[in-house]
Amino acid sequence: MERNGRDDIEVENGYDLEDDHGHRKKDKKEEQEEELSVERIFENQEVPSWRNQLTLRAFVVSFVLSILFTVIVMKLNLTTGILPSLNISAGLLGFFFIKTWTKFLEKSGLLKQPFTRQENTVIQTCVVASSGIANSGGFGNYLFGMSETVAKQSTEYRDAFKNPSLSWMIGFLFVVSFLGLFSVVPLRKVMIVDFKLTYPSGTATGHLINSFHTPTGAKLAKKQVRVLGKFFSFSFLWGFFQWFYTAGDGCGFAEFPSLGLKAYENKFFFDFSATYVGVGMICPYIINISVLLGGILSWGLMWPLIDTKKGDWYPADLKPGSLHGLQGYKVFIATALILGDGLDNFFKVLSRTLVALFSQLRGRNAIGALLIADRSSLGISSISYDEQRRNQFFLKDQIPTWFAVAGYVAIAAISTATVPRIFPELKWYYILVIHIIAPALAFCNAYGCGLTDWSLVKSKPEENRGKEQGF
Repeated sequence: MERNGRDDIEVENGYDLEDDHGHRKKDKKEEQEEELSVERIFENQEVPSWRNQLTLRAFVVSFVLSILFTVIVMKLNLTTGILPSLNISAGLLGFFFIKTWTKFLEKSGLLKQPFTRQENTVIQTCVVASSGIANSGGFGNYLFGMSETVAKQSTEYRDAFKNPSLSWMIGFLFVVSFLGLFSVVPLRKVMIVDFKLTYPSGTATGHLINSFHTPTGAKLAKKQVRVLGKFFSFSFLWGFFQWFYTAGDGCGFAEFPSLGLKAYENKFFFDFSATYVGVGMICPYIINISVLLGGILSWGLMWPLIDTKKGDWYPADLKPGSLHGLQGYKVFIATALILGDGLDNFFKVLSRTLVALFSQLRGRNAIGALLIADRSSLGISSISYDEQRRNQFFLKDQIPTWFAVAGYVAIAAISTATVPRIFPELKWYYILVIHIIAPALAFCNAYGCGLTDWSLVKSKPEENRGKEQGF
C-alpha cells in the first residue's frame, strides 16, 4: 500500500524512479522528448564521413539545379530586384531528383549507397552557393555599371570604364569569392555550438530536409513537387502565350493600358507578369504595401511635378533617358533613398550585434568560461538528445583552423596582386587594407545573421529591399 502511494505521488509529479524489476524508469518529460526527437529516428543510421557525402550524383544534380537557379536569379536581378530565399527550393528539388534516381536503382538491385540527409544538404549548399555568386557577383548592377555604355553617359568619367568580359569576371570572382569561406570557418564552433545562434533560414531548411527523410517525408515532398510543377507549367505557358502578342518594346500584355491611356503615360498599368505575382506572394504584406505606395508617390506625384520644371531645372531638349534630365533625378533620388536606408540598417544591425555580443561575453565570463564546447564539465545536463547528437557530428568533421587561416592569407595575397591588374585604378594597398578589415566585418555579419537573418553584405535586409523598388 505504501509502495502504491509513493508510485502515485511520483507519477503525479512527472517522474518514477524504479519499475517492478528495480530498473530506472523514464519520466514523462523524457518520454515526450523521445516522441518529439528527430535524431532518434535516425539513431540507427550511420552518418557517412564528409568524403562519402560528396558523391558524383550529388554534384551532377547540383550542377543542373545551379544552372536553373542562376537563370532565375539573373532574371529577378534584372527585373524585380527582389530575391526570395532559394534554400528551401534547392533542398526540395535536390531531394526529389536524387530520391527518384535511388528508387529506380533500388528496384533494379544496383543501389550501392543510400540517399542521406547529409547528401541532400550538400546539394542544397552547392546550389545556393552558385546562385549566391550570381546574386552578389555584380552581374545585375556594378559589373554593368562599369561598362563603356554607362561611362559615355557621364562627361567626367567618359574614359574610365571596364567592359564586361568572361575572362576577367571569372578571375575576379575566383579571387574574391573564397575569402568569405576561409574567414567564417574558424567561427563555426563559436557561432553555432557556443553562442547557439539560430540562423533562421538555415534552421528552417534543416528541419525541412529532416522531414523529407523521415518515413512520412517522402509523401510530403511528392505533394510539394507536384504543386511546384503545376504552377511552373502554368507560369511557363502564360509567358509563352504572351510572347505571341509581343512584337517589340512597349507592346503586348506587359504594356497593356489596363488603367487607361493617361495612367499608362505615367507608368500605371497592370504588368500581367507571373514573376511579380509570385514574388508578391512570398514578400510580407508590409513590403507589398510599401512598393505600392512608393510607386504612387514616385510615378504619380514626384516625376510629374519634376517634369513640369522642364526648361527650368534642366534643358527641355534632352532625350528621355538622359541622366542630365528627368532620368537623372529618378536615378539620384532613388540612389539617395537606397543609401540612406541601407546605412541606417547597417549601423542599426551593427550596433545591436555588438551589444548582444558584449552581453554574451559578459554573461559567460561570469561563470568563468567564454567558449563552452562540453557543458558536462560544468555539470549542466540540460542539453537535449537532438542537440547533443548534432553537436557531436558537427564537430566530428571540420576544416582545421590552421588550414582556414593559411587559405585566407594565400587568397588575400593572390587577390592583392591580381585585382589591381584587373582594375588599374585600384592600388595594391587598398586591397590589403580591405583584407585586414574583412575578418572583423565577417564576424559581425555572421553573428548578425545568426541573430536576425540579416546580412550586412547587402546595403539593407532582404525584407526591406522592396521599398527601394517602389521609390
